[in-house]
Amino acid sequence: MEPLSHRTRAQESRAAVQRLYIAMRHLFIRGSYKPLGLSGDAMIEALKTLEPEIYGAINDNERVELNGLLYVFQRLPRGIEECRYVRLITREGYEDSGFPPLIPPRRKRNCYRIDAEQMFVEMTRGRSDIYDIMTHLTFMYIEAEKIRRNSEDHKDRKRREWAMLEALVEKEINGEALDEEVAYTYLSVLLGRTYQETHEAARKFAADSNANSLFHITYWLGRLATEEHWNNLDREISFSAALREKIGHHVLGEIWAANIKNFLHDNDLENRPLHIISANTHSLMNCLYAPAALKGISNATKLEDMARELSVESNSDLRKKVRKLALQNGMYELDDHSGTNIPAQIFDLCKIDPSTLSPEITWDNDYVQQEKPILFVMDYAFGEQAFETFDELFKPYENELGRLVLPVKSIGIMGKAGILEGGKGDLMVPTAHVFEGTADNYPIENDLTIEDFAGQGLQVFAGPMITVLGTSLQNKDILHYFLESSWKAIGLEMEGAHYQKAIQAHARIRNNIPTDVVLRYAYYASDNPLETGSTLASGSLGLDGVKPTYLISIKLLNKIVGRV
Repeated sequence: MEPLSHRTRAQESRAAVQRLYIAMRHLFIRGSYKPLGLSGDAMIEALKTLEPEIYGAINDNERVELNGLLYVFQRLPRGIEECRYVRLITREGYEDSGFPPLIPPRRKRNCYRIDAEQMFVEMTRGRSDIYDIMTHLTFMYIEAEKIRRNSEDHKDRKRREWAMLEALVEKEINGEALDEEVAYTYLSVLLGRTYQETHEAARKFAADSNANSLFHITYWLGRLATEEHWNNLDREISFSAALREKIGHHVLGEIWAANIKNFLHDNDLENRPLHIISANTHSLMNCLYAPAALKGISNATKLEDMARELSVESNSDLRKKVRKLALQNGMYELDDHSGTNIPAQIFDLCKIDPSTLSPEITWDNDYVQQEKPILFVMDYAFGEQAFETFDELFKPYENELGRLVLPVKSIGIMGKAGILEGGKGDLMVPTAHVFEGTADNYPIENDLTIEDFAGQGLQVFAGPMITVLGTSLQNKDILHYFLESSWKAIGLEMEGAHYQKAIQAHARIRNNIPTDVVLRYAYYASDNPLETGSTLASGSLGLDGVKPTYLISIKLLNKIVGRV
């Protein structure tokens, strides 16, 4: 009999993802846990075994992972490093309280600093949102322990550098000038990093308005870790009873979908062909209205160039002009009051003057006036929230006319994803979605093809895509397996399988949308997690994302209004 072969790193990593997933579900159901207690240790060990690319040097016992810390602090509320207690809640009325909301720019969620030691964080985007923040917090506590150890000598006494850091933080609070070269020297010892690495990281933290300074963060992470280690002042993460009761029951998604259906009914739009696009809330609007709004103001002639101009932070007046014109000519905004954090737009395409459009839009006015299509654009869902929102949106609703179903003609998904071949900004056209950690797979007949984006100066890849539990849980071993095995995956993202699960259920089983509904999926690469320096922790696409975003937006729009 052949001896059992050793498990590969890819197998170990996939097992670690499952252990992490199970541990997080268990802790959520239990209601609370201590990150450095026995339960928290299970998550720490699984995360260190997995060694995700985005968390870099997580397994180095001395070097603090600086890019990973910046990544998580851009997604966590400002000041969370000072809090001993973190409580995850659902929408529970704090928006009407006197607590000012803290909203991280890279993960838009309301957070509330209750007192000096406690932070409340709203989780309204489903389980994926909870697992995302639990993973980030676990990483933060791992790095905090490194800072604590680096701040102590072999006799467990605080090093001189720690006392110097305390003095630096005090000066910073008082607004006093720092001798930066000396400050970076002390800080580099506590971070286990070189002077140059510390200096570069501190500059990145200083440039981010959401995060406190690296001096401040290092001090508080080290301080709370020290107080827990030596004084038994444990840190704790807890989940409110309301959150545990609501999660998985589509409470917020049901409210969100009902608002949309009621709006369509109240404006006599519910019987017209509906084209749904999940995307951002500016690119489709800009494609339809920017040329008219910027006429005589901008020299740009192509939509991509107009978008670049509108993306400049100082051009807020131009963005307001586009939005104002859109609201006067067929666009409606549906602000989200459900708590899902998914705003939406509805476009009555019959109210748009085709003479004001860019030549890049292949508008067939006879077709548009005959078909009278309605375009519904929803902002990005997050992970499992994609199933919740589509599942509720496709359900029939009742009014005085009886039981009505939405006449959905097409569904378009434009998203950011990690690419496994190619680089940032390149395009991916999926042929299937495979749900990581399961045998679930969703082949799709995609109306978009490689040929739709050929000759535009970007690489385009077609093939299966992996829907992952979290982008921060991926490592090179798992990704190489999906790329090089018979899966032949081209990228990874978080929503595709969840969207498709809802679409298939309502089209093929529940008969709430047509079985021949047209599907259009396309993603652009925000990162390449297989390339060092090209992960999400290396920074956003910035203006480099404009070209692929508008290539996809224009193609989705032309497929609706131009009979292509």
